[in-house]
Amino acid sequence: QLIKLTRPVDAHLEHVEFQALLQRLSPHLILHIFASAVLERRLIFLAEELSVLSQCIHAVAALLYPFIWAHTYIPVVPECLLDTVCCPTPFMVGIQMRHLERVLDQPMEEALIVDLCQGKILRAVGDEEEILPIKLQNEMLMSLNRHNNNNNVHTPEQVNALVSEAFVQFFVRTVGHYASHIKWSKNGSGTFQERAFCKAIASKTNRKFVKKFVKTNMFSLFIEEAEKSRIPQEGKG
Repeated sequence: QLIKLTRPVDAHLEHVEFQALLQRLSPHLILHIFASAVLERRLIFLAEELSVLSQCIHAVAALLYPFIWAHTYIPVVPECLLDTVCCPTPFMVGIQMRHLERVLDQPMEEALIVDLCQGKILRAVGDEEEILPIKLQNEMLMSLNRHNNNNNVHTPEQVNALVSEAFVQFFVRTVGHYASHIKWSKNGSGTFQERAFCKAIASKTNRKFVKKFVKTNMFSLFIEEAEKSRIPQEGKG
């Protein structure tokens, strides 16, 4: 008996359903959530069904690819851990709607609270609109709206690929030049030149965003990995 196993070409999209997010939230709100996640803020998602919480939170975390959310991440918070929302550190958590009153009564720091049932934001910091460079924000909005309008045409896999591509392009346009700002020593260890990296960004709005983004844990971890793994350039020893 022959058993054939195939892996998806894009492993980071395994078990991810962006469709779940697009069905519950407008592209505009998805970008507000993305902006908050990119700056490693506190995010609380509310829904009654456990599957909705886990699908949507998993999808939000996947939007950050090739970066990885490096803080508290609980797709469904059990009742005994509801005080997680009092943490002063970043978190991305899902809470069942029936606990909403208790959550709002907690002495919380600023957080983005998203109602997945009504498709709206219940509480925000207030600057979500201004975090991402406006030009890139509009491009992503157009891209998401296009996929939203073609929902019937695309398979879930196609939606995943198209949505992921829009967000990957955002990172390519803002921080894609990171590799040329890693200085390599003779022993093969790399050092990231943060100042030169930021100065190399021509657009003022992009630079303003990147100066905040380079301070995040997810960017630091990504760069740490990049400093370790020098990929030999073609044609060189």
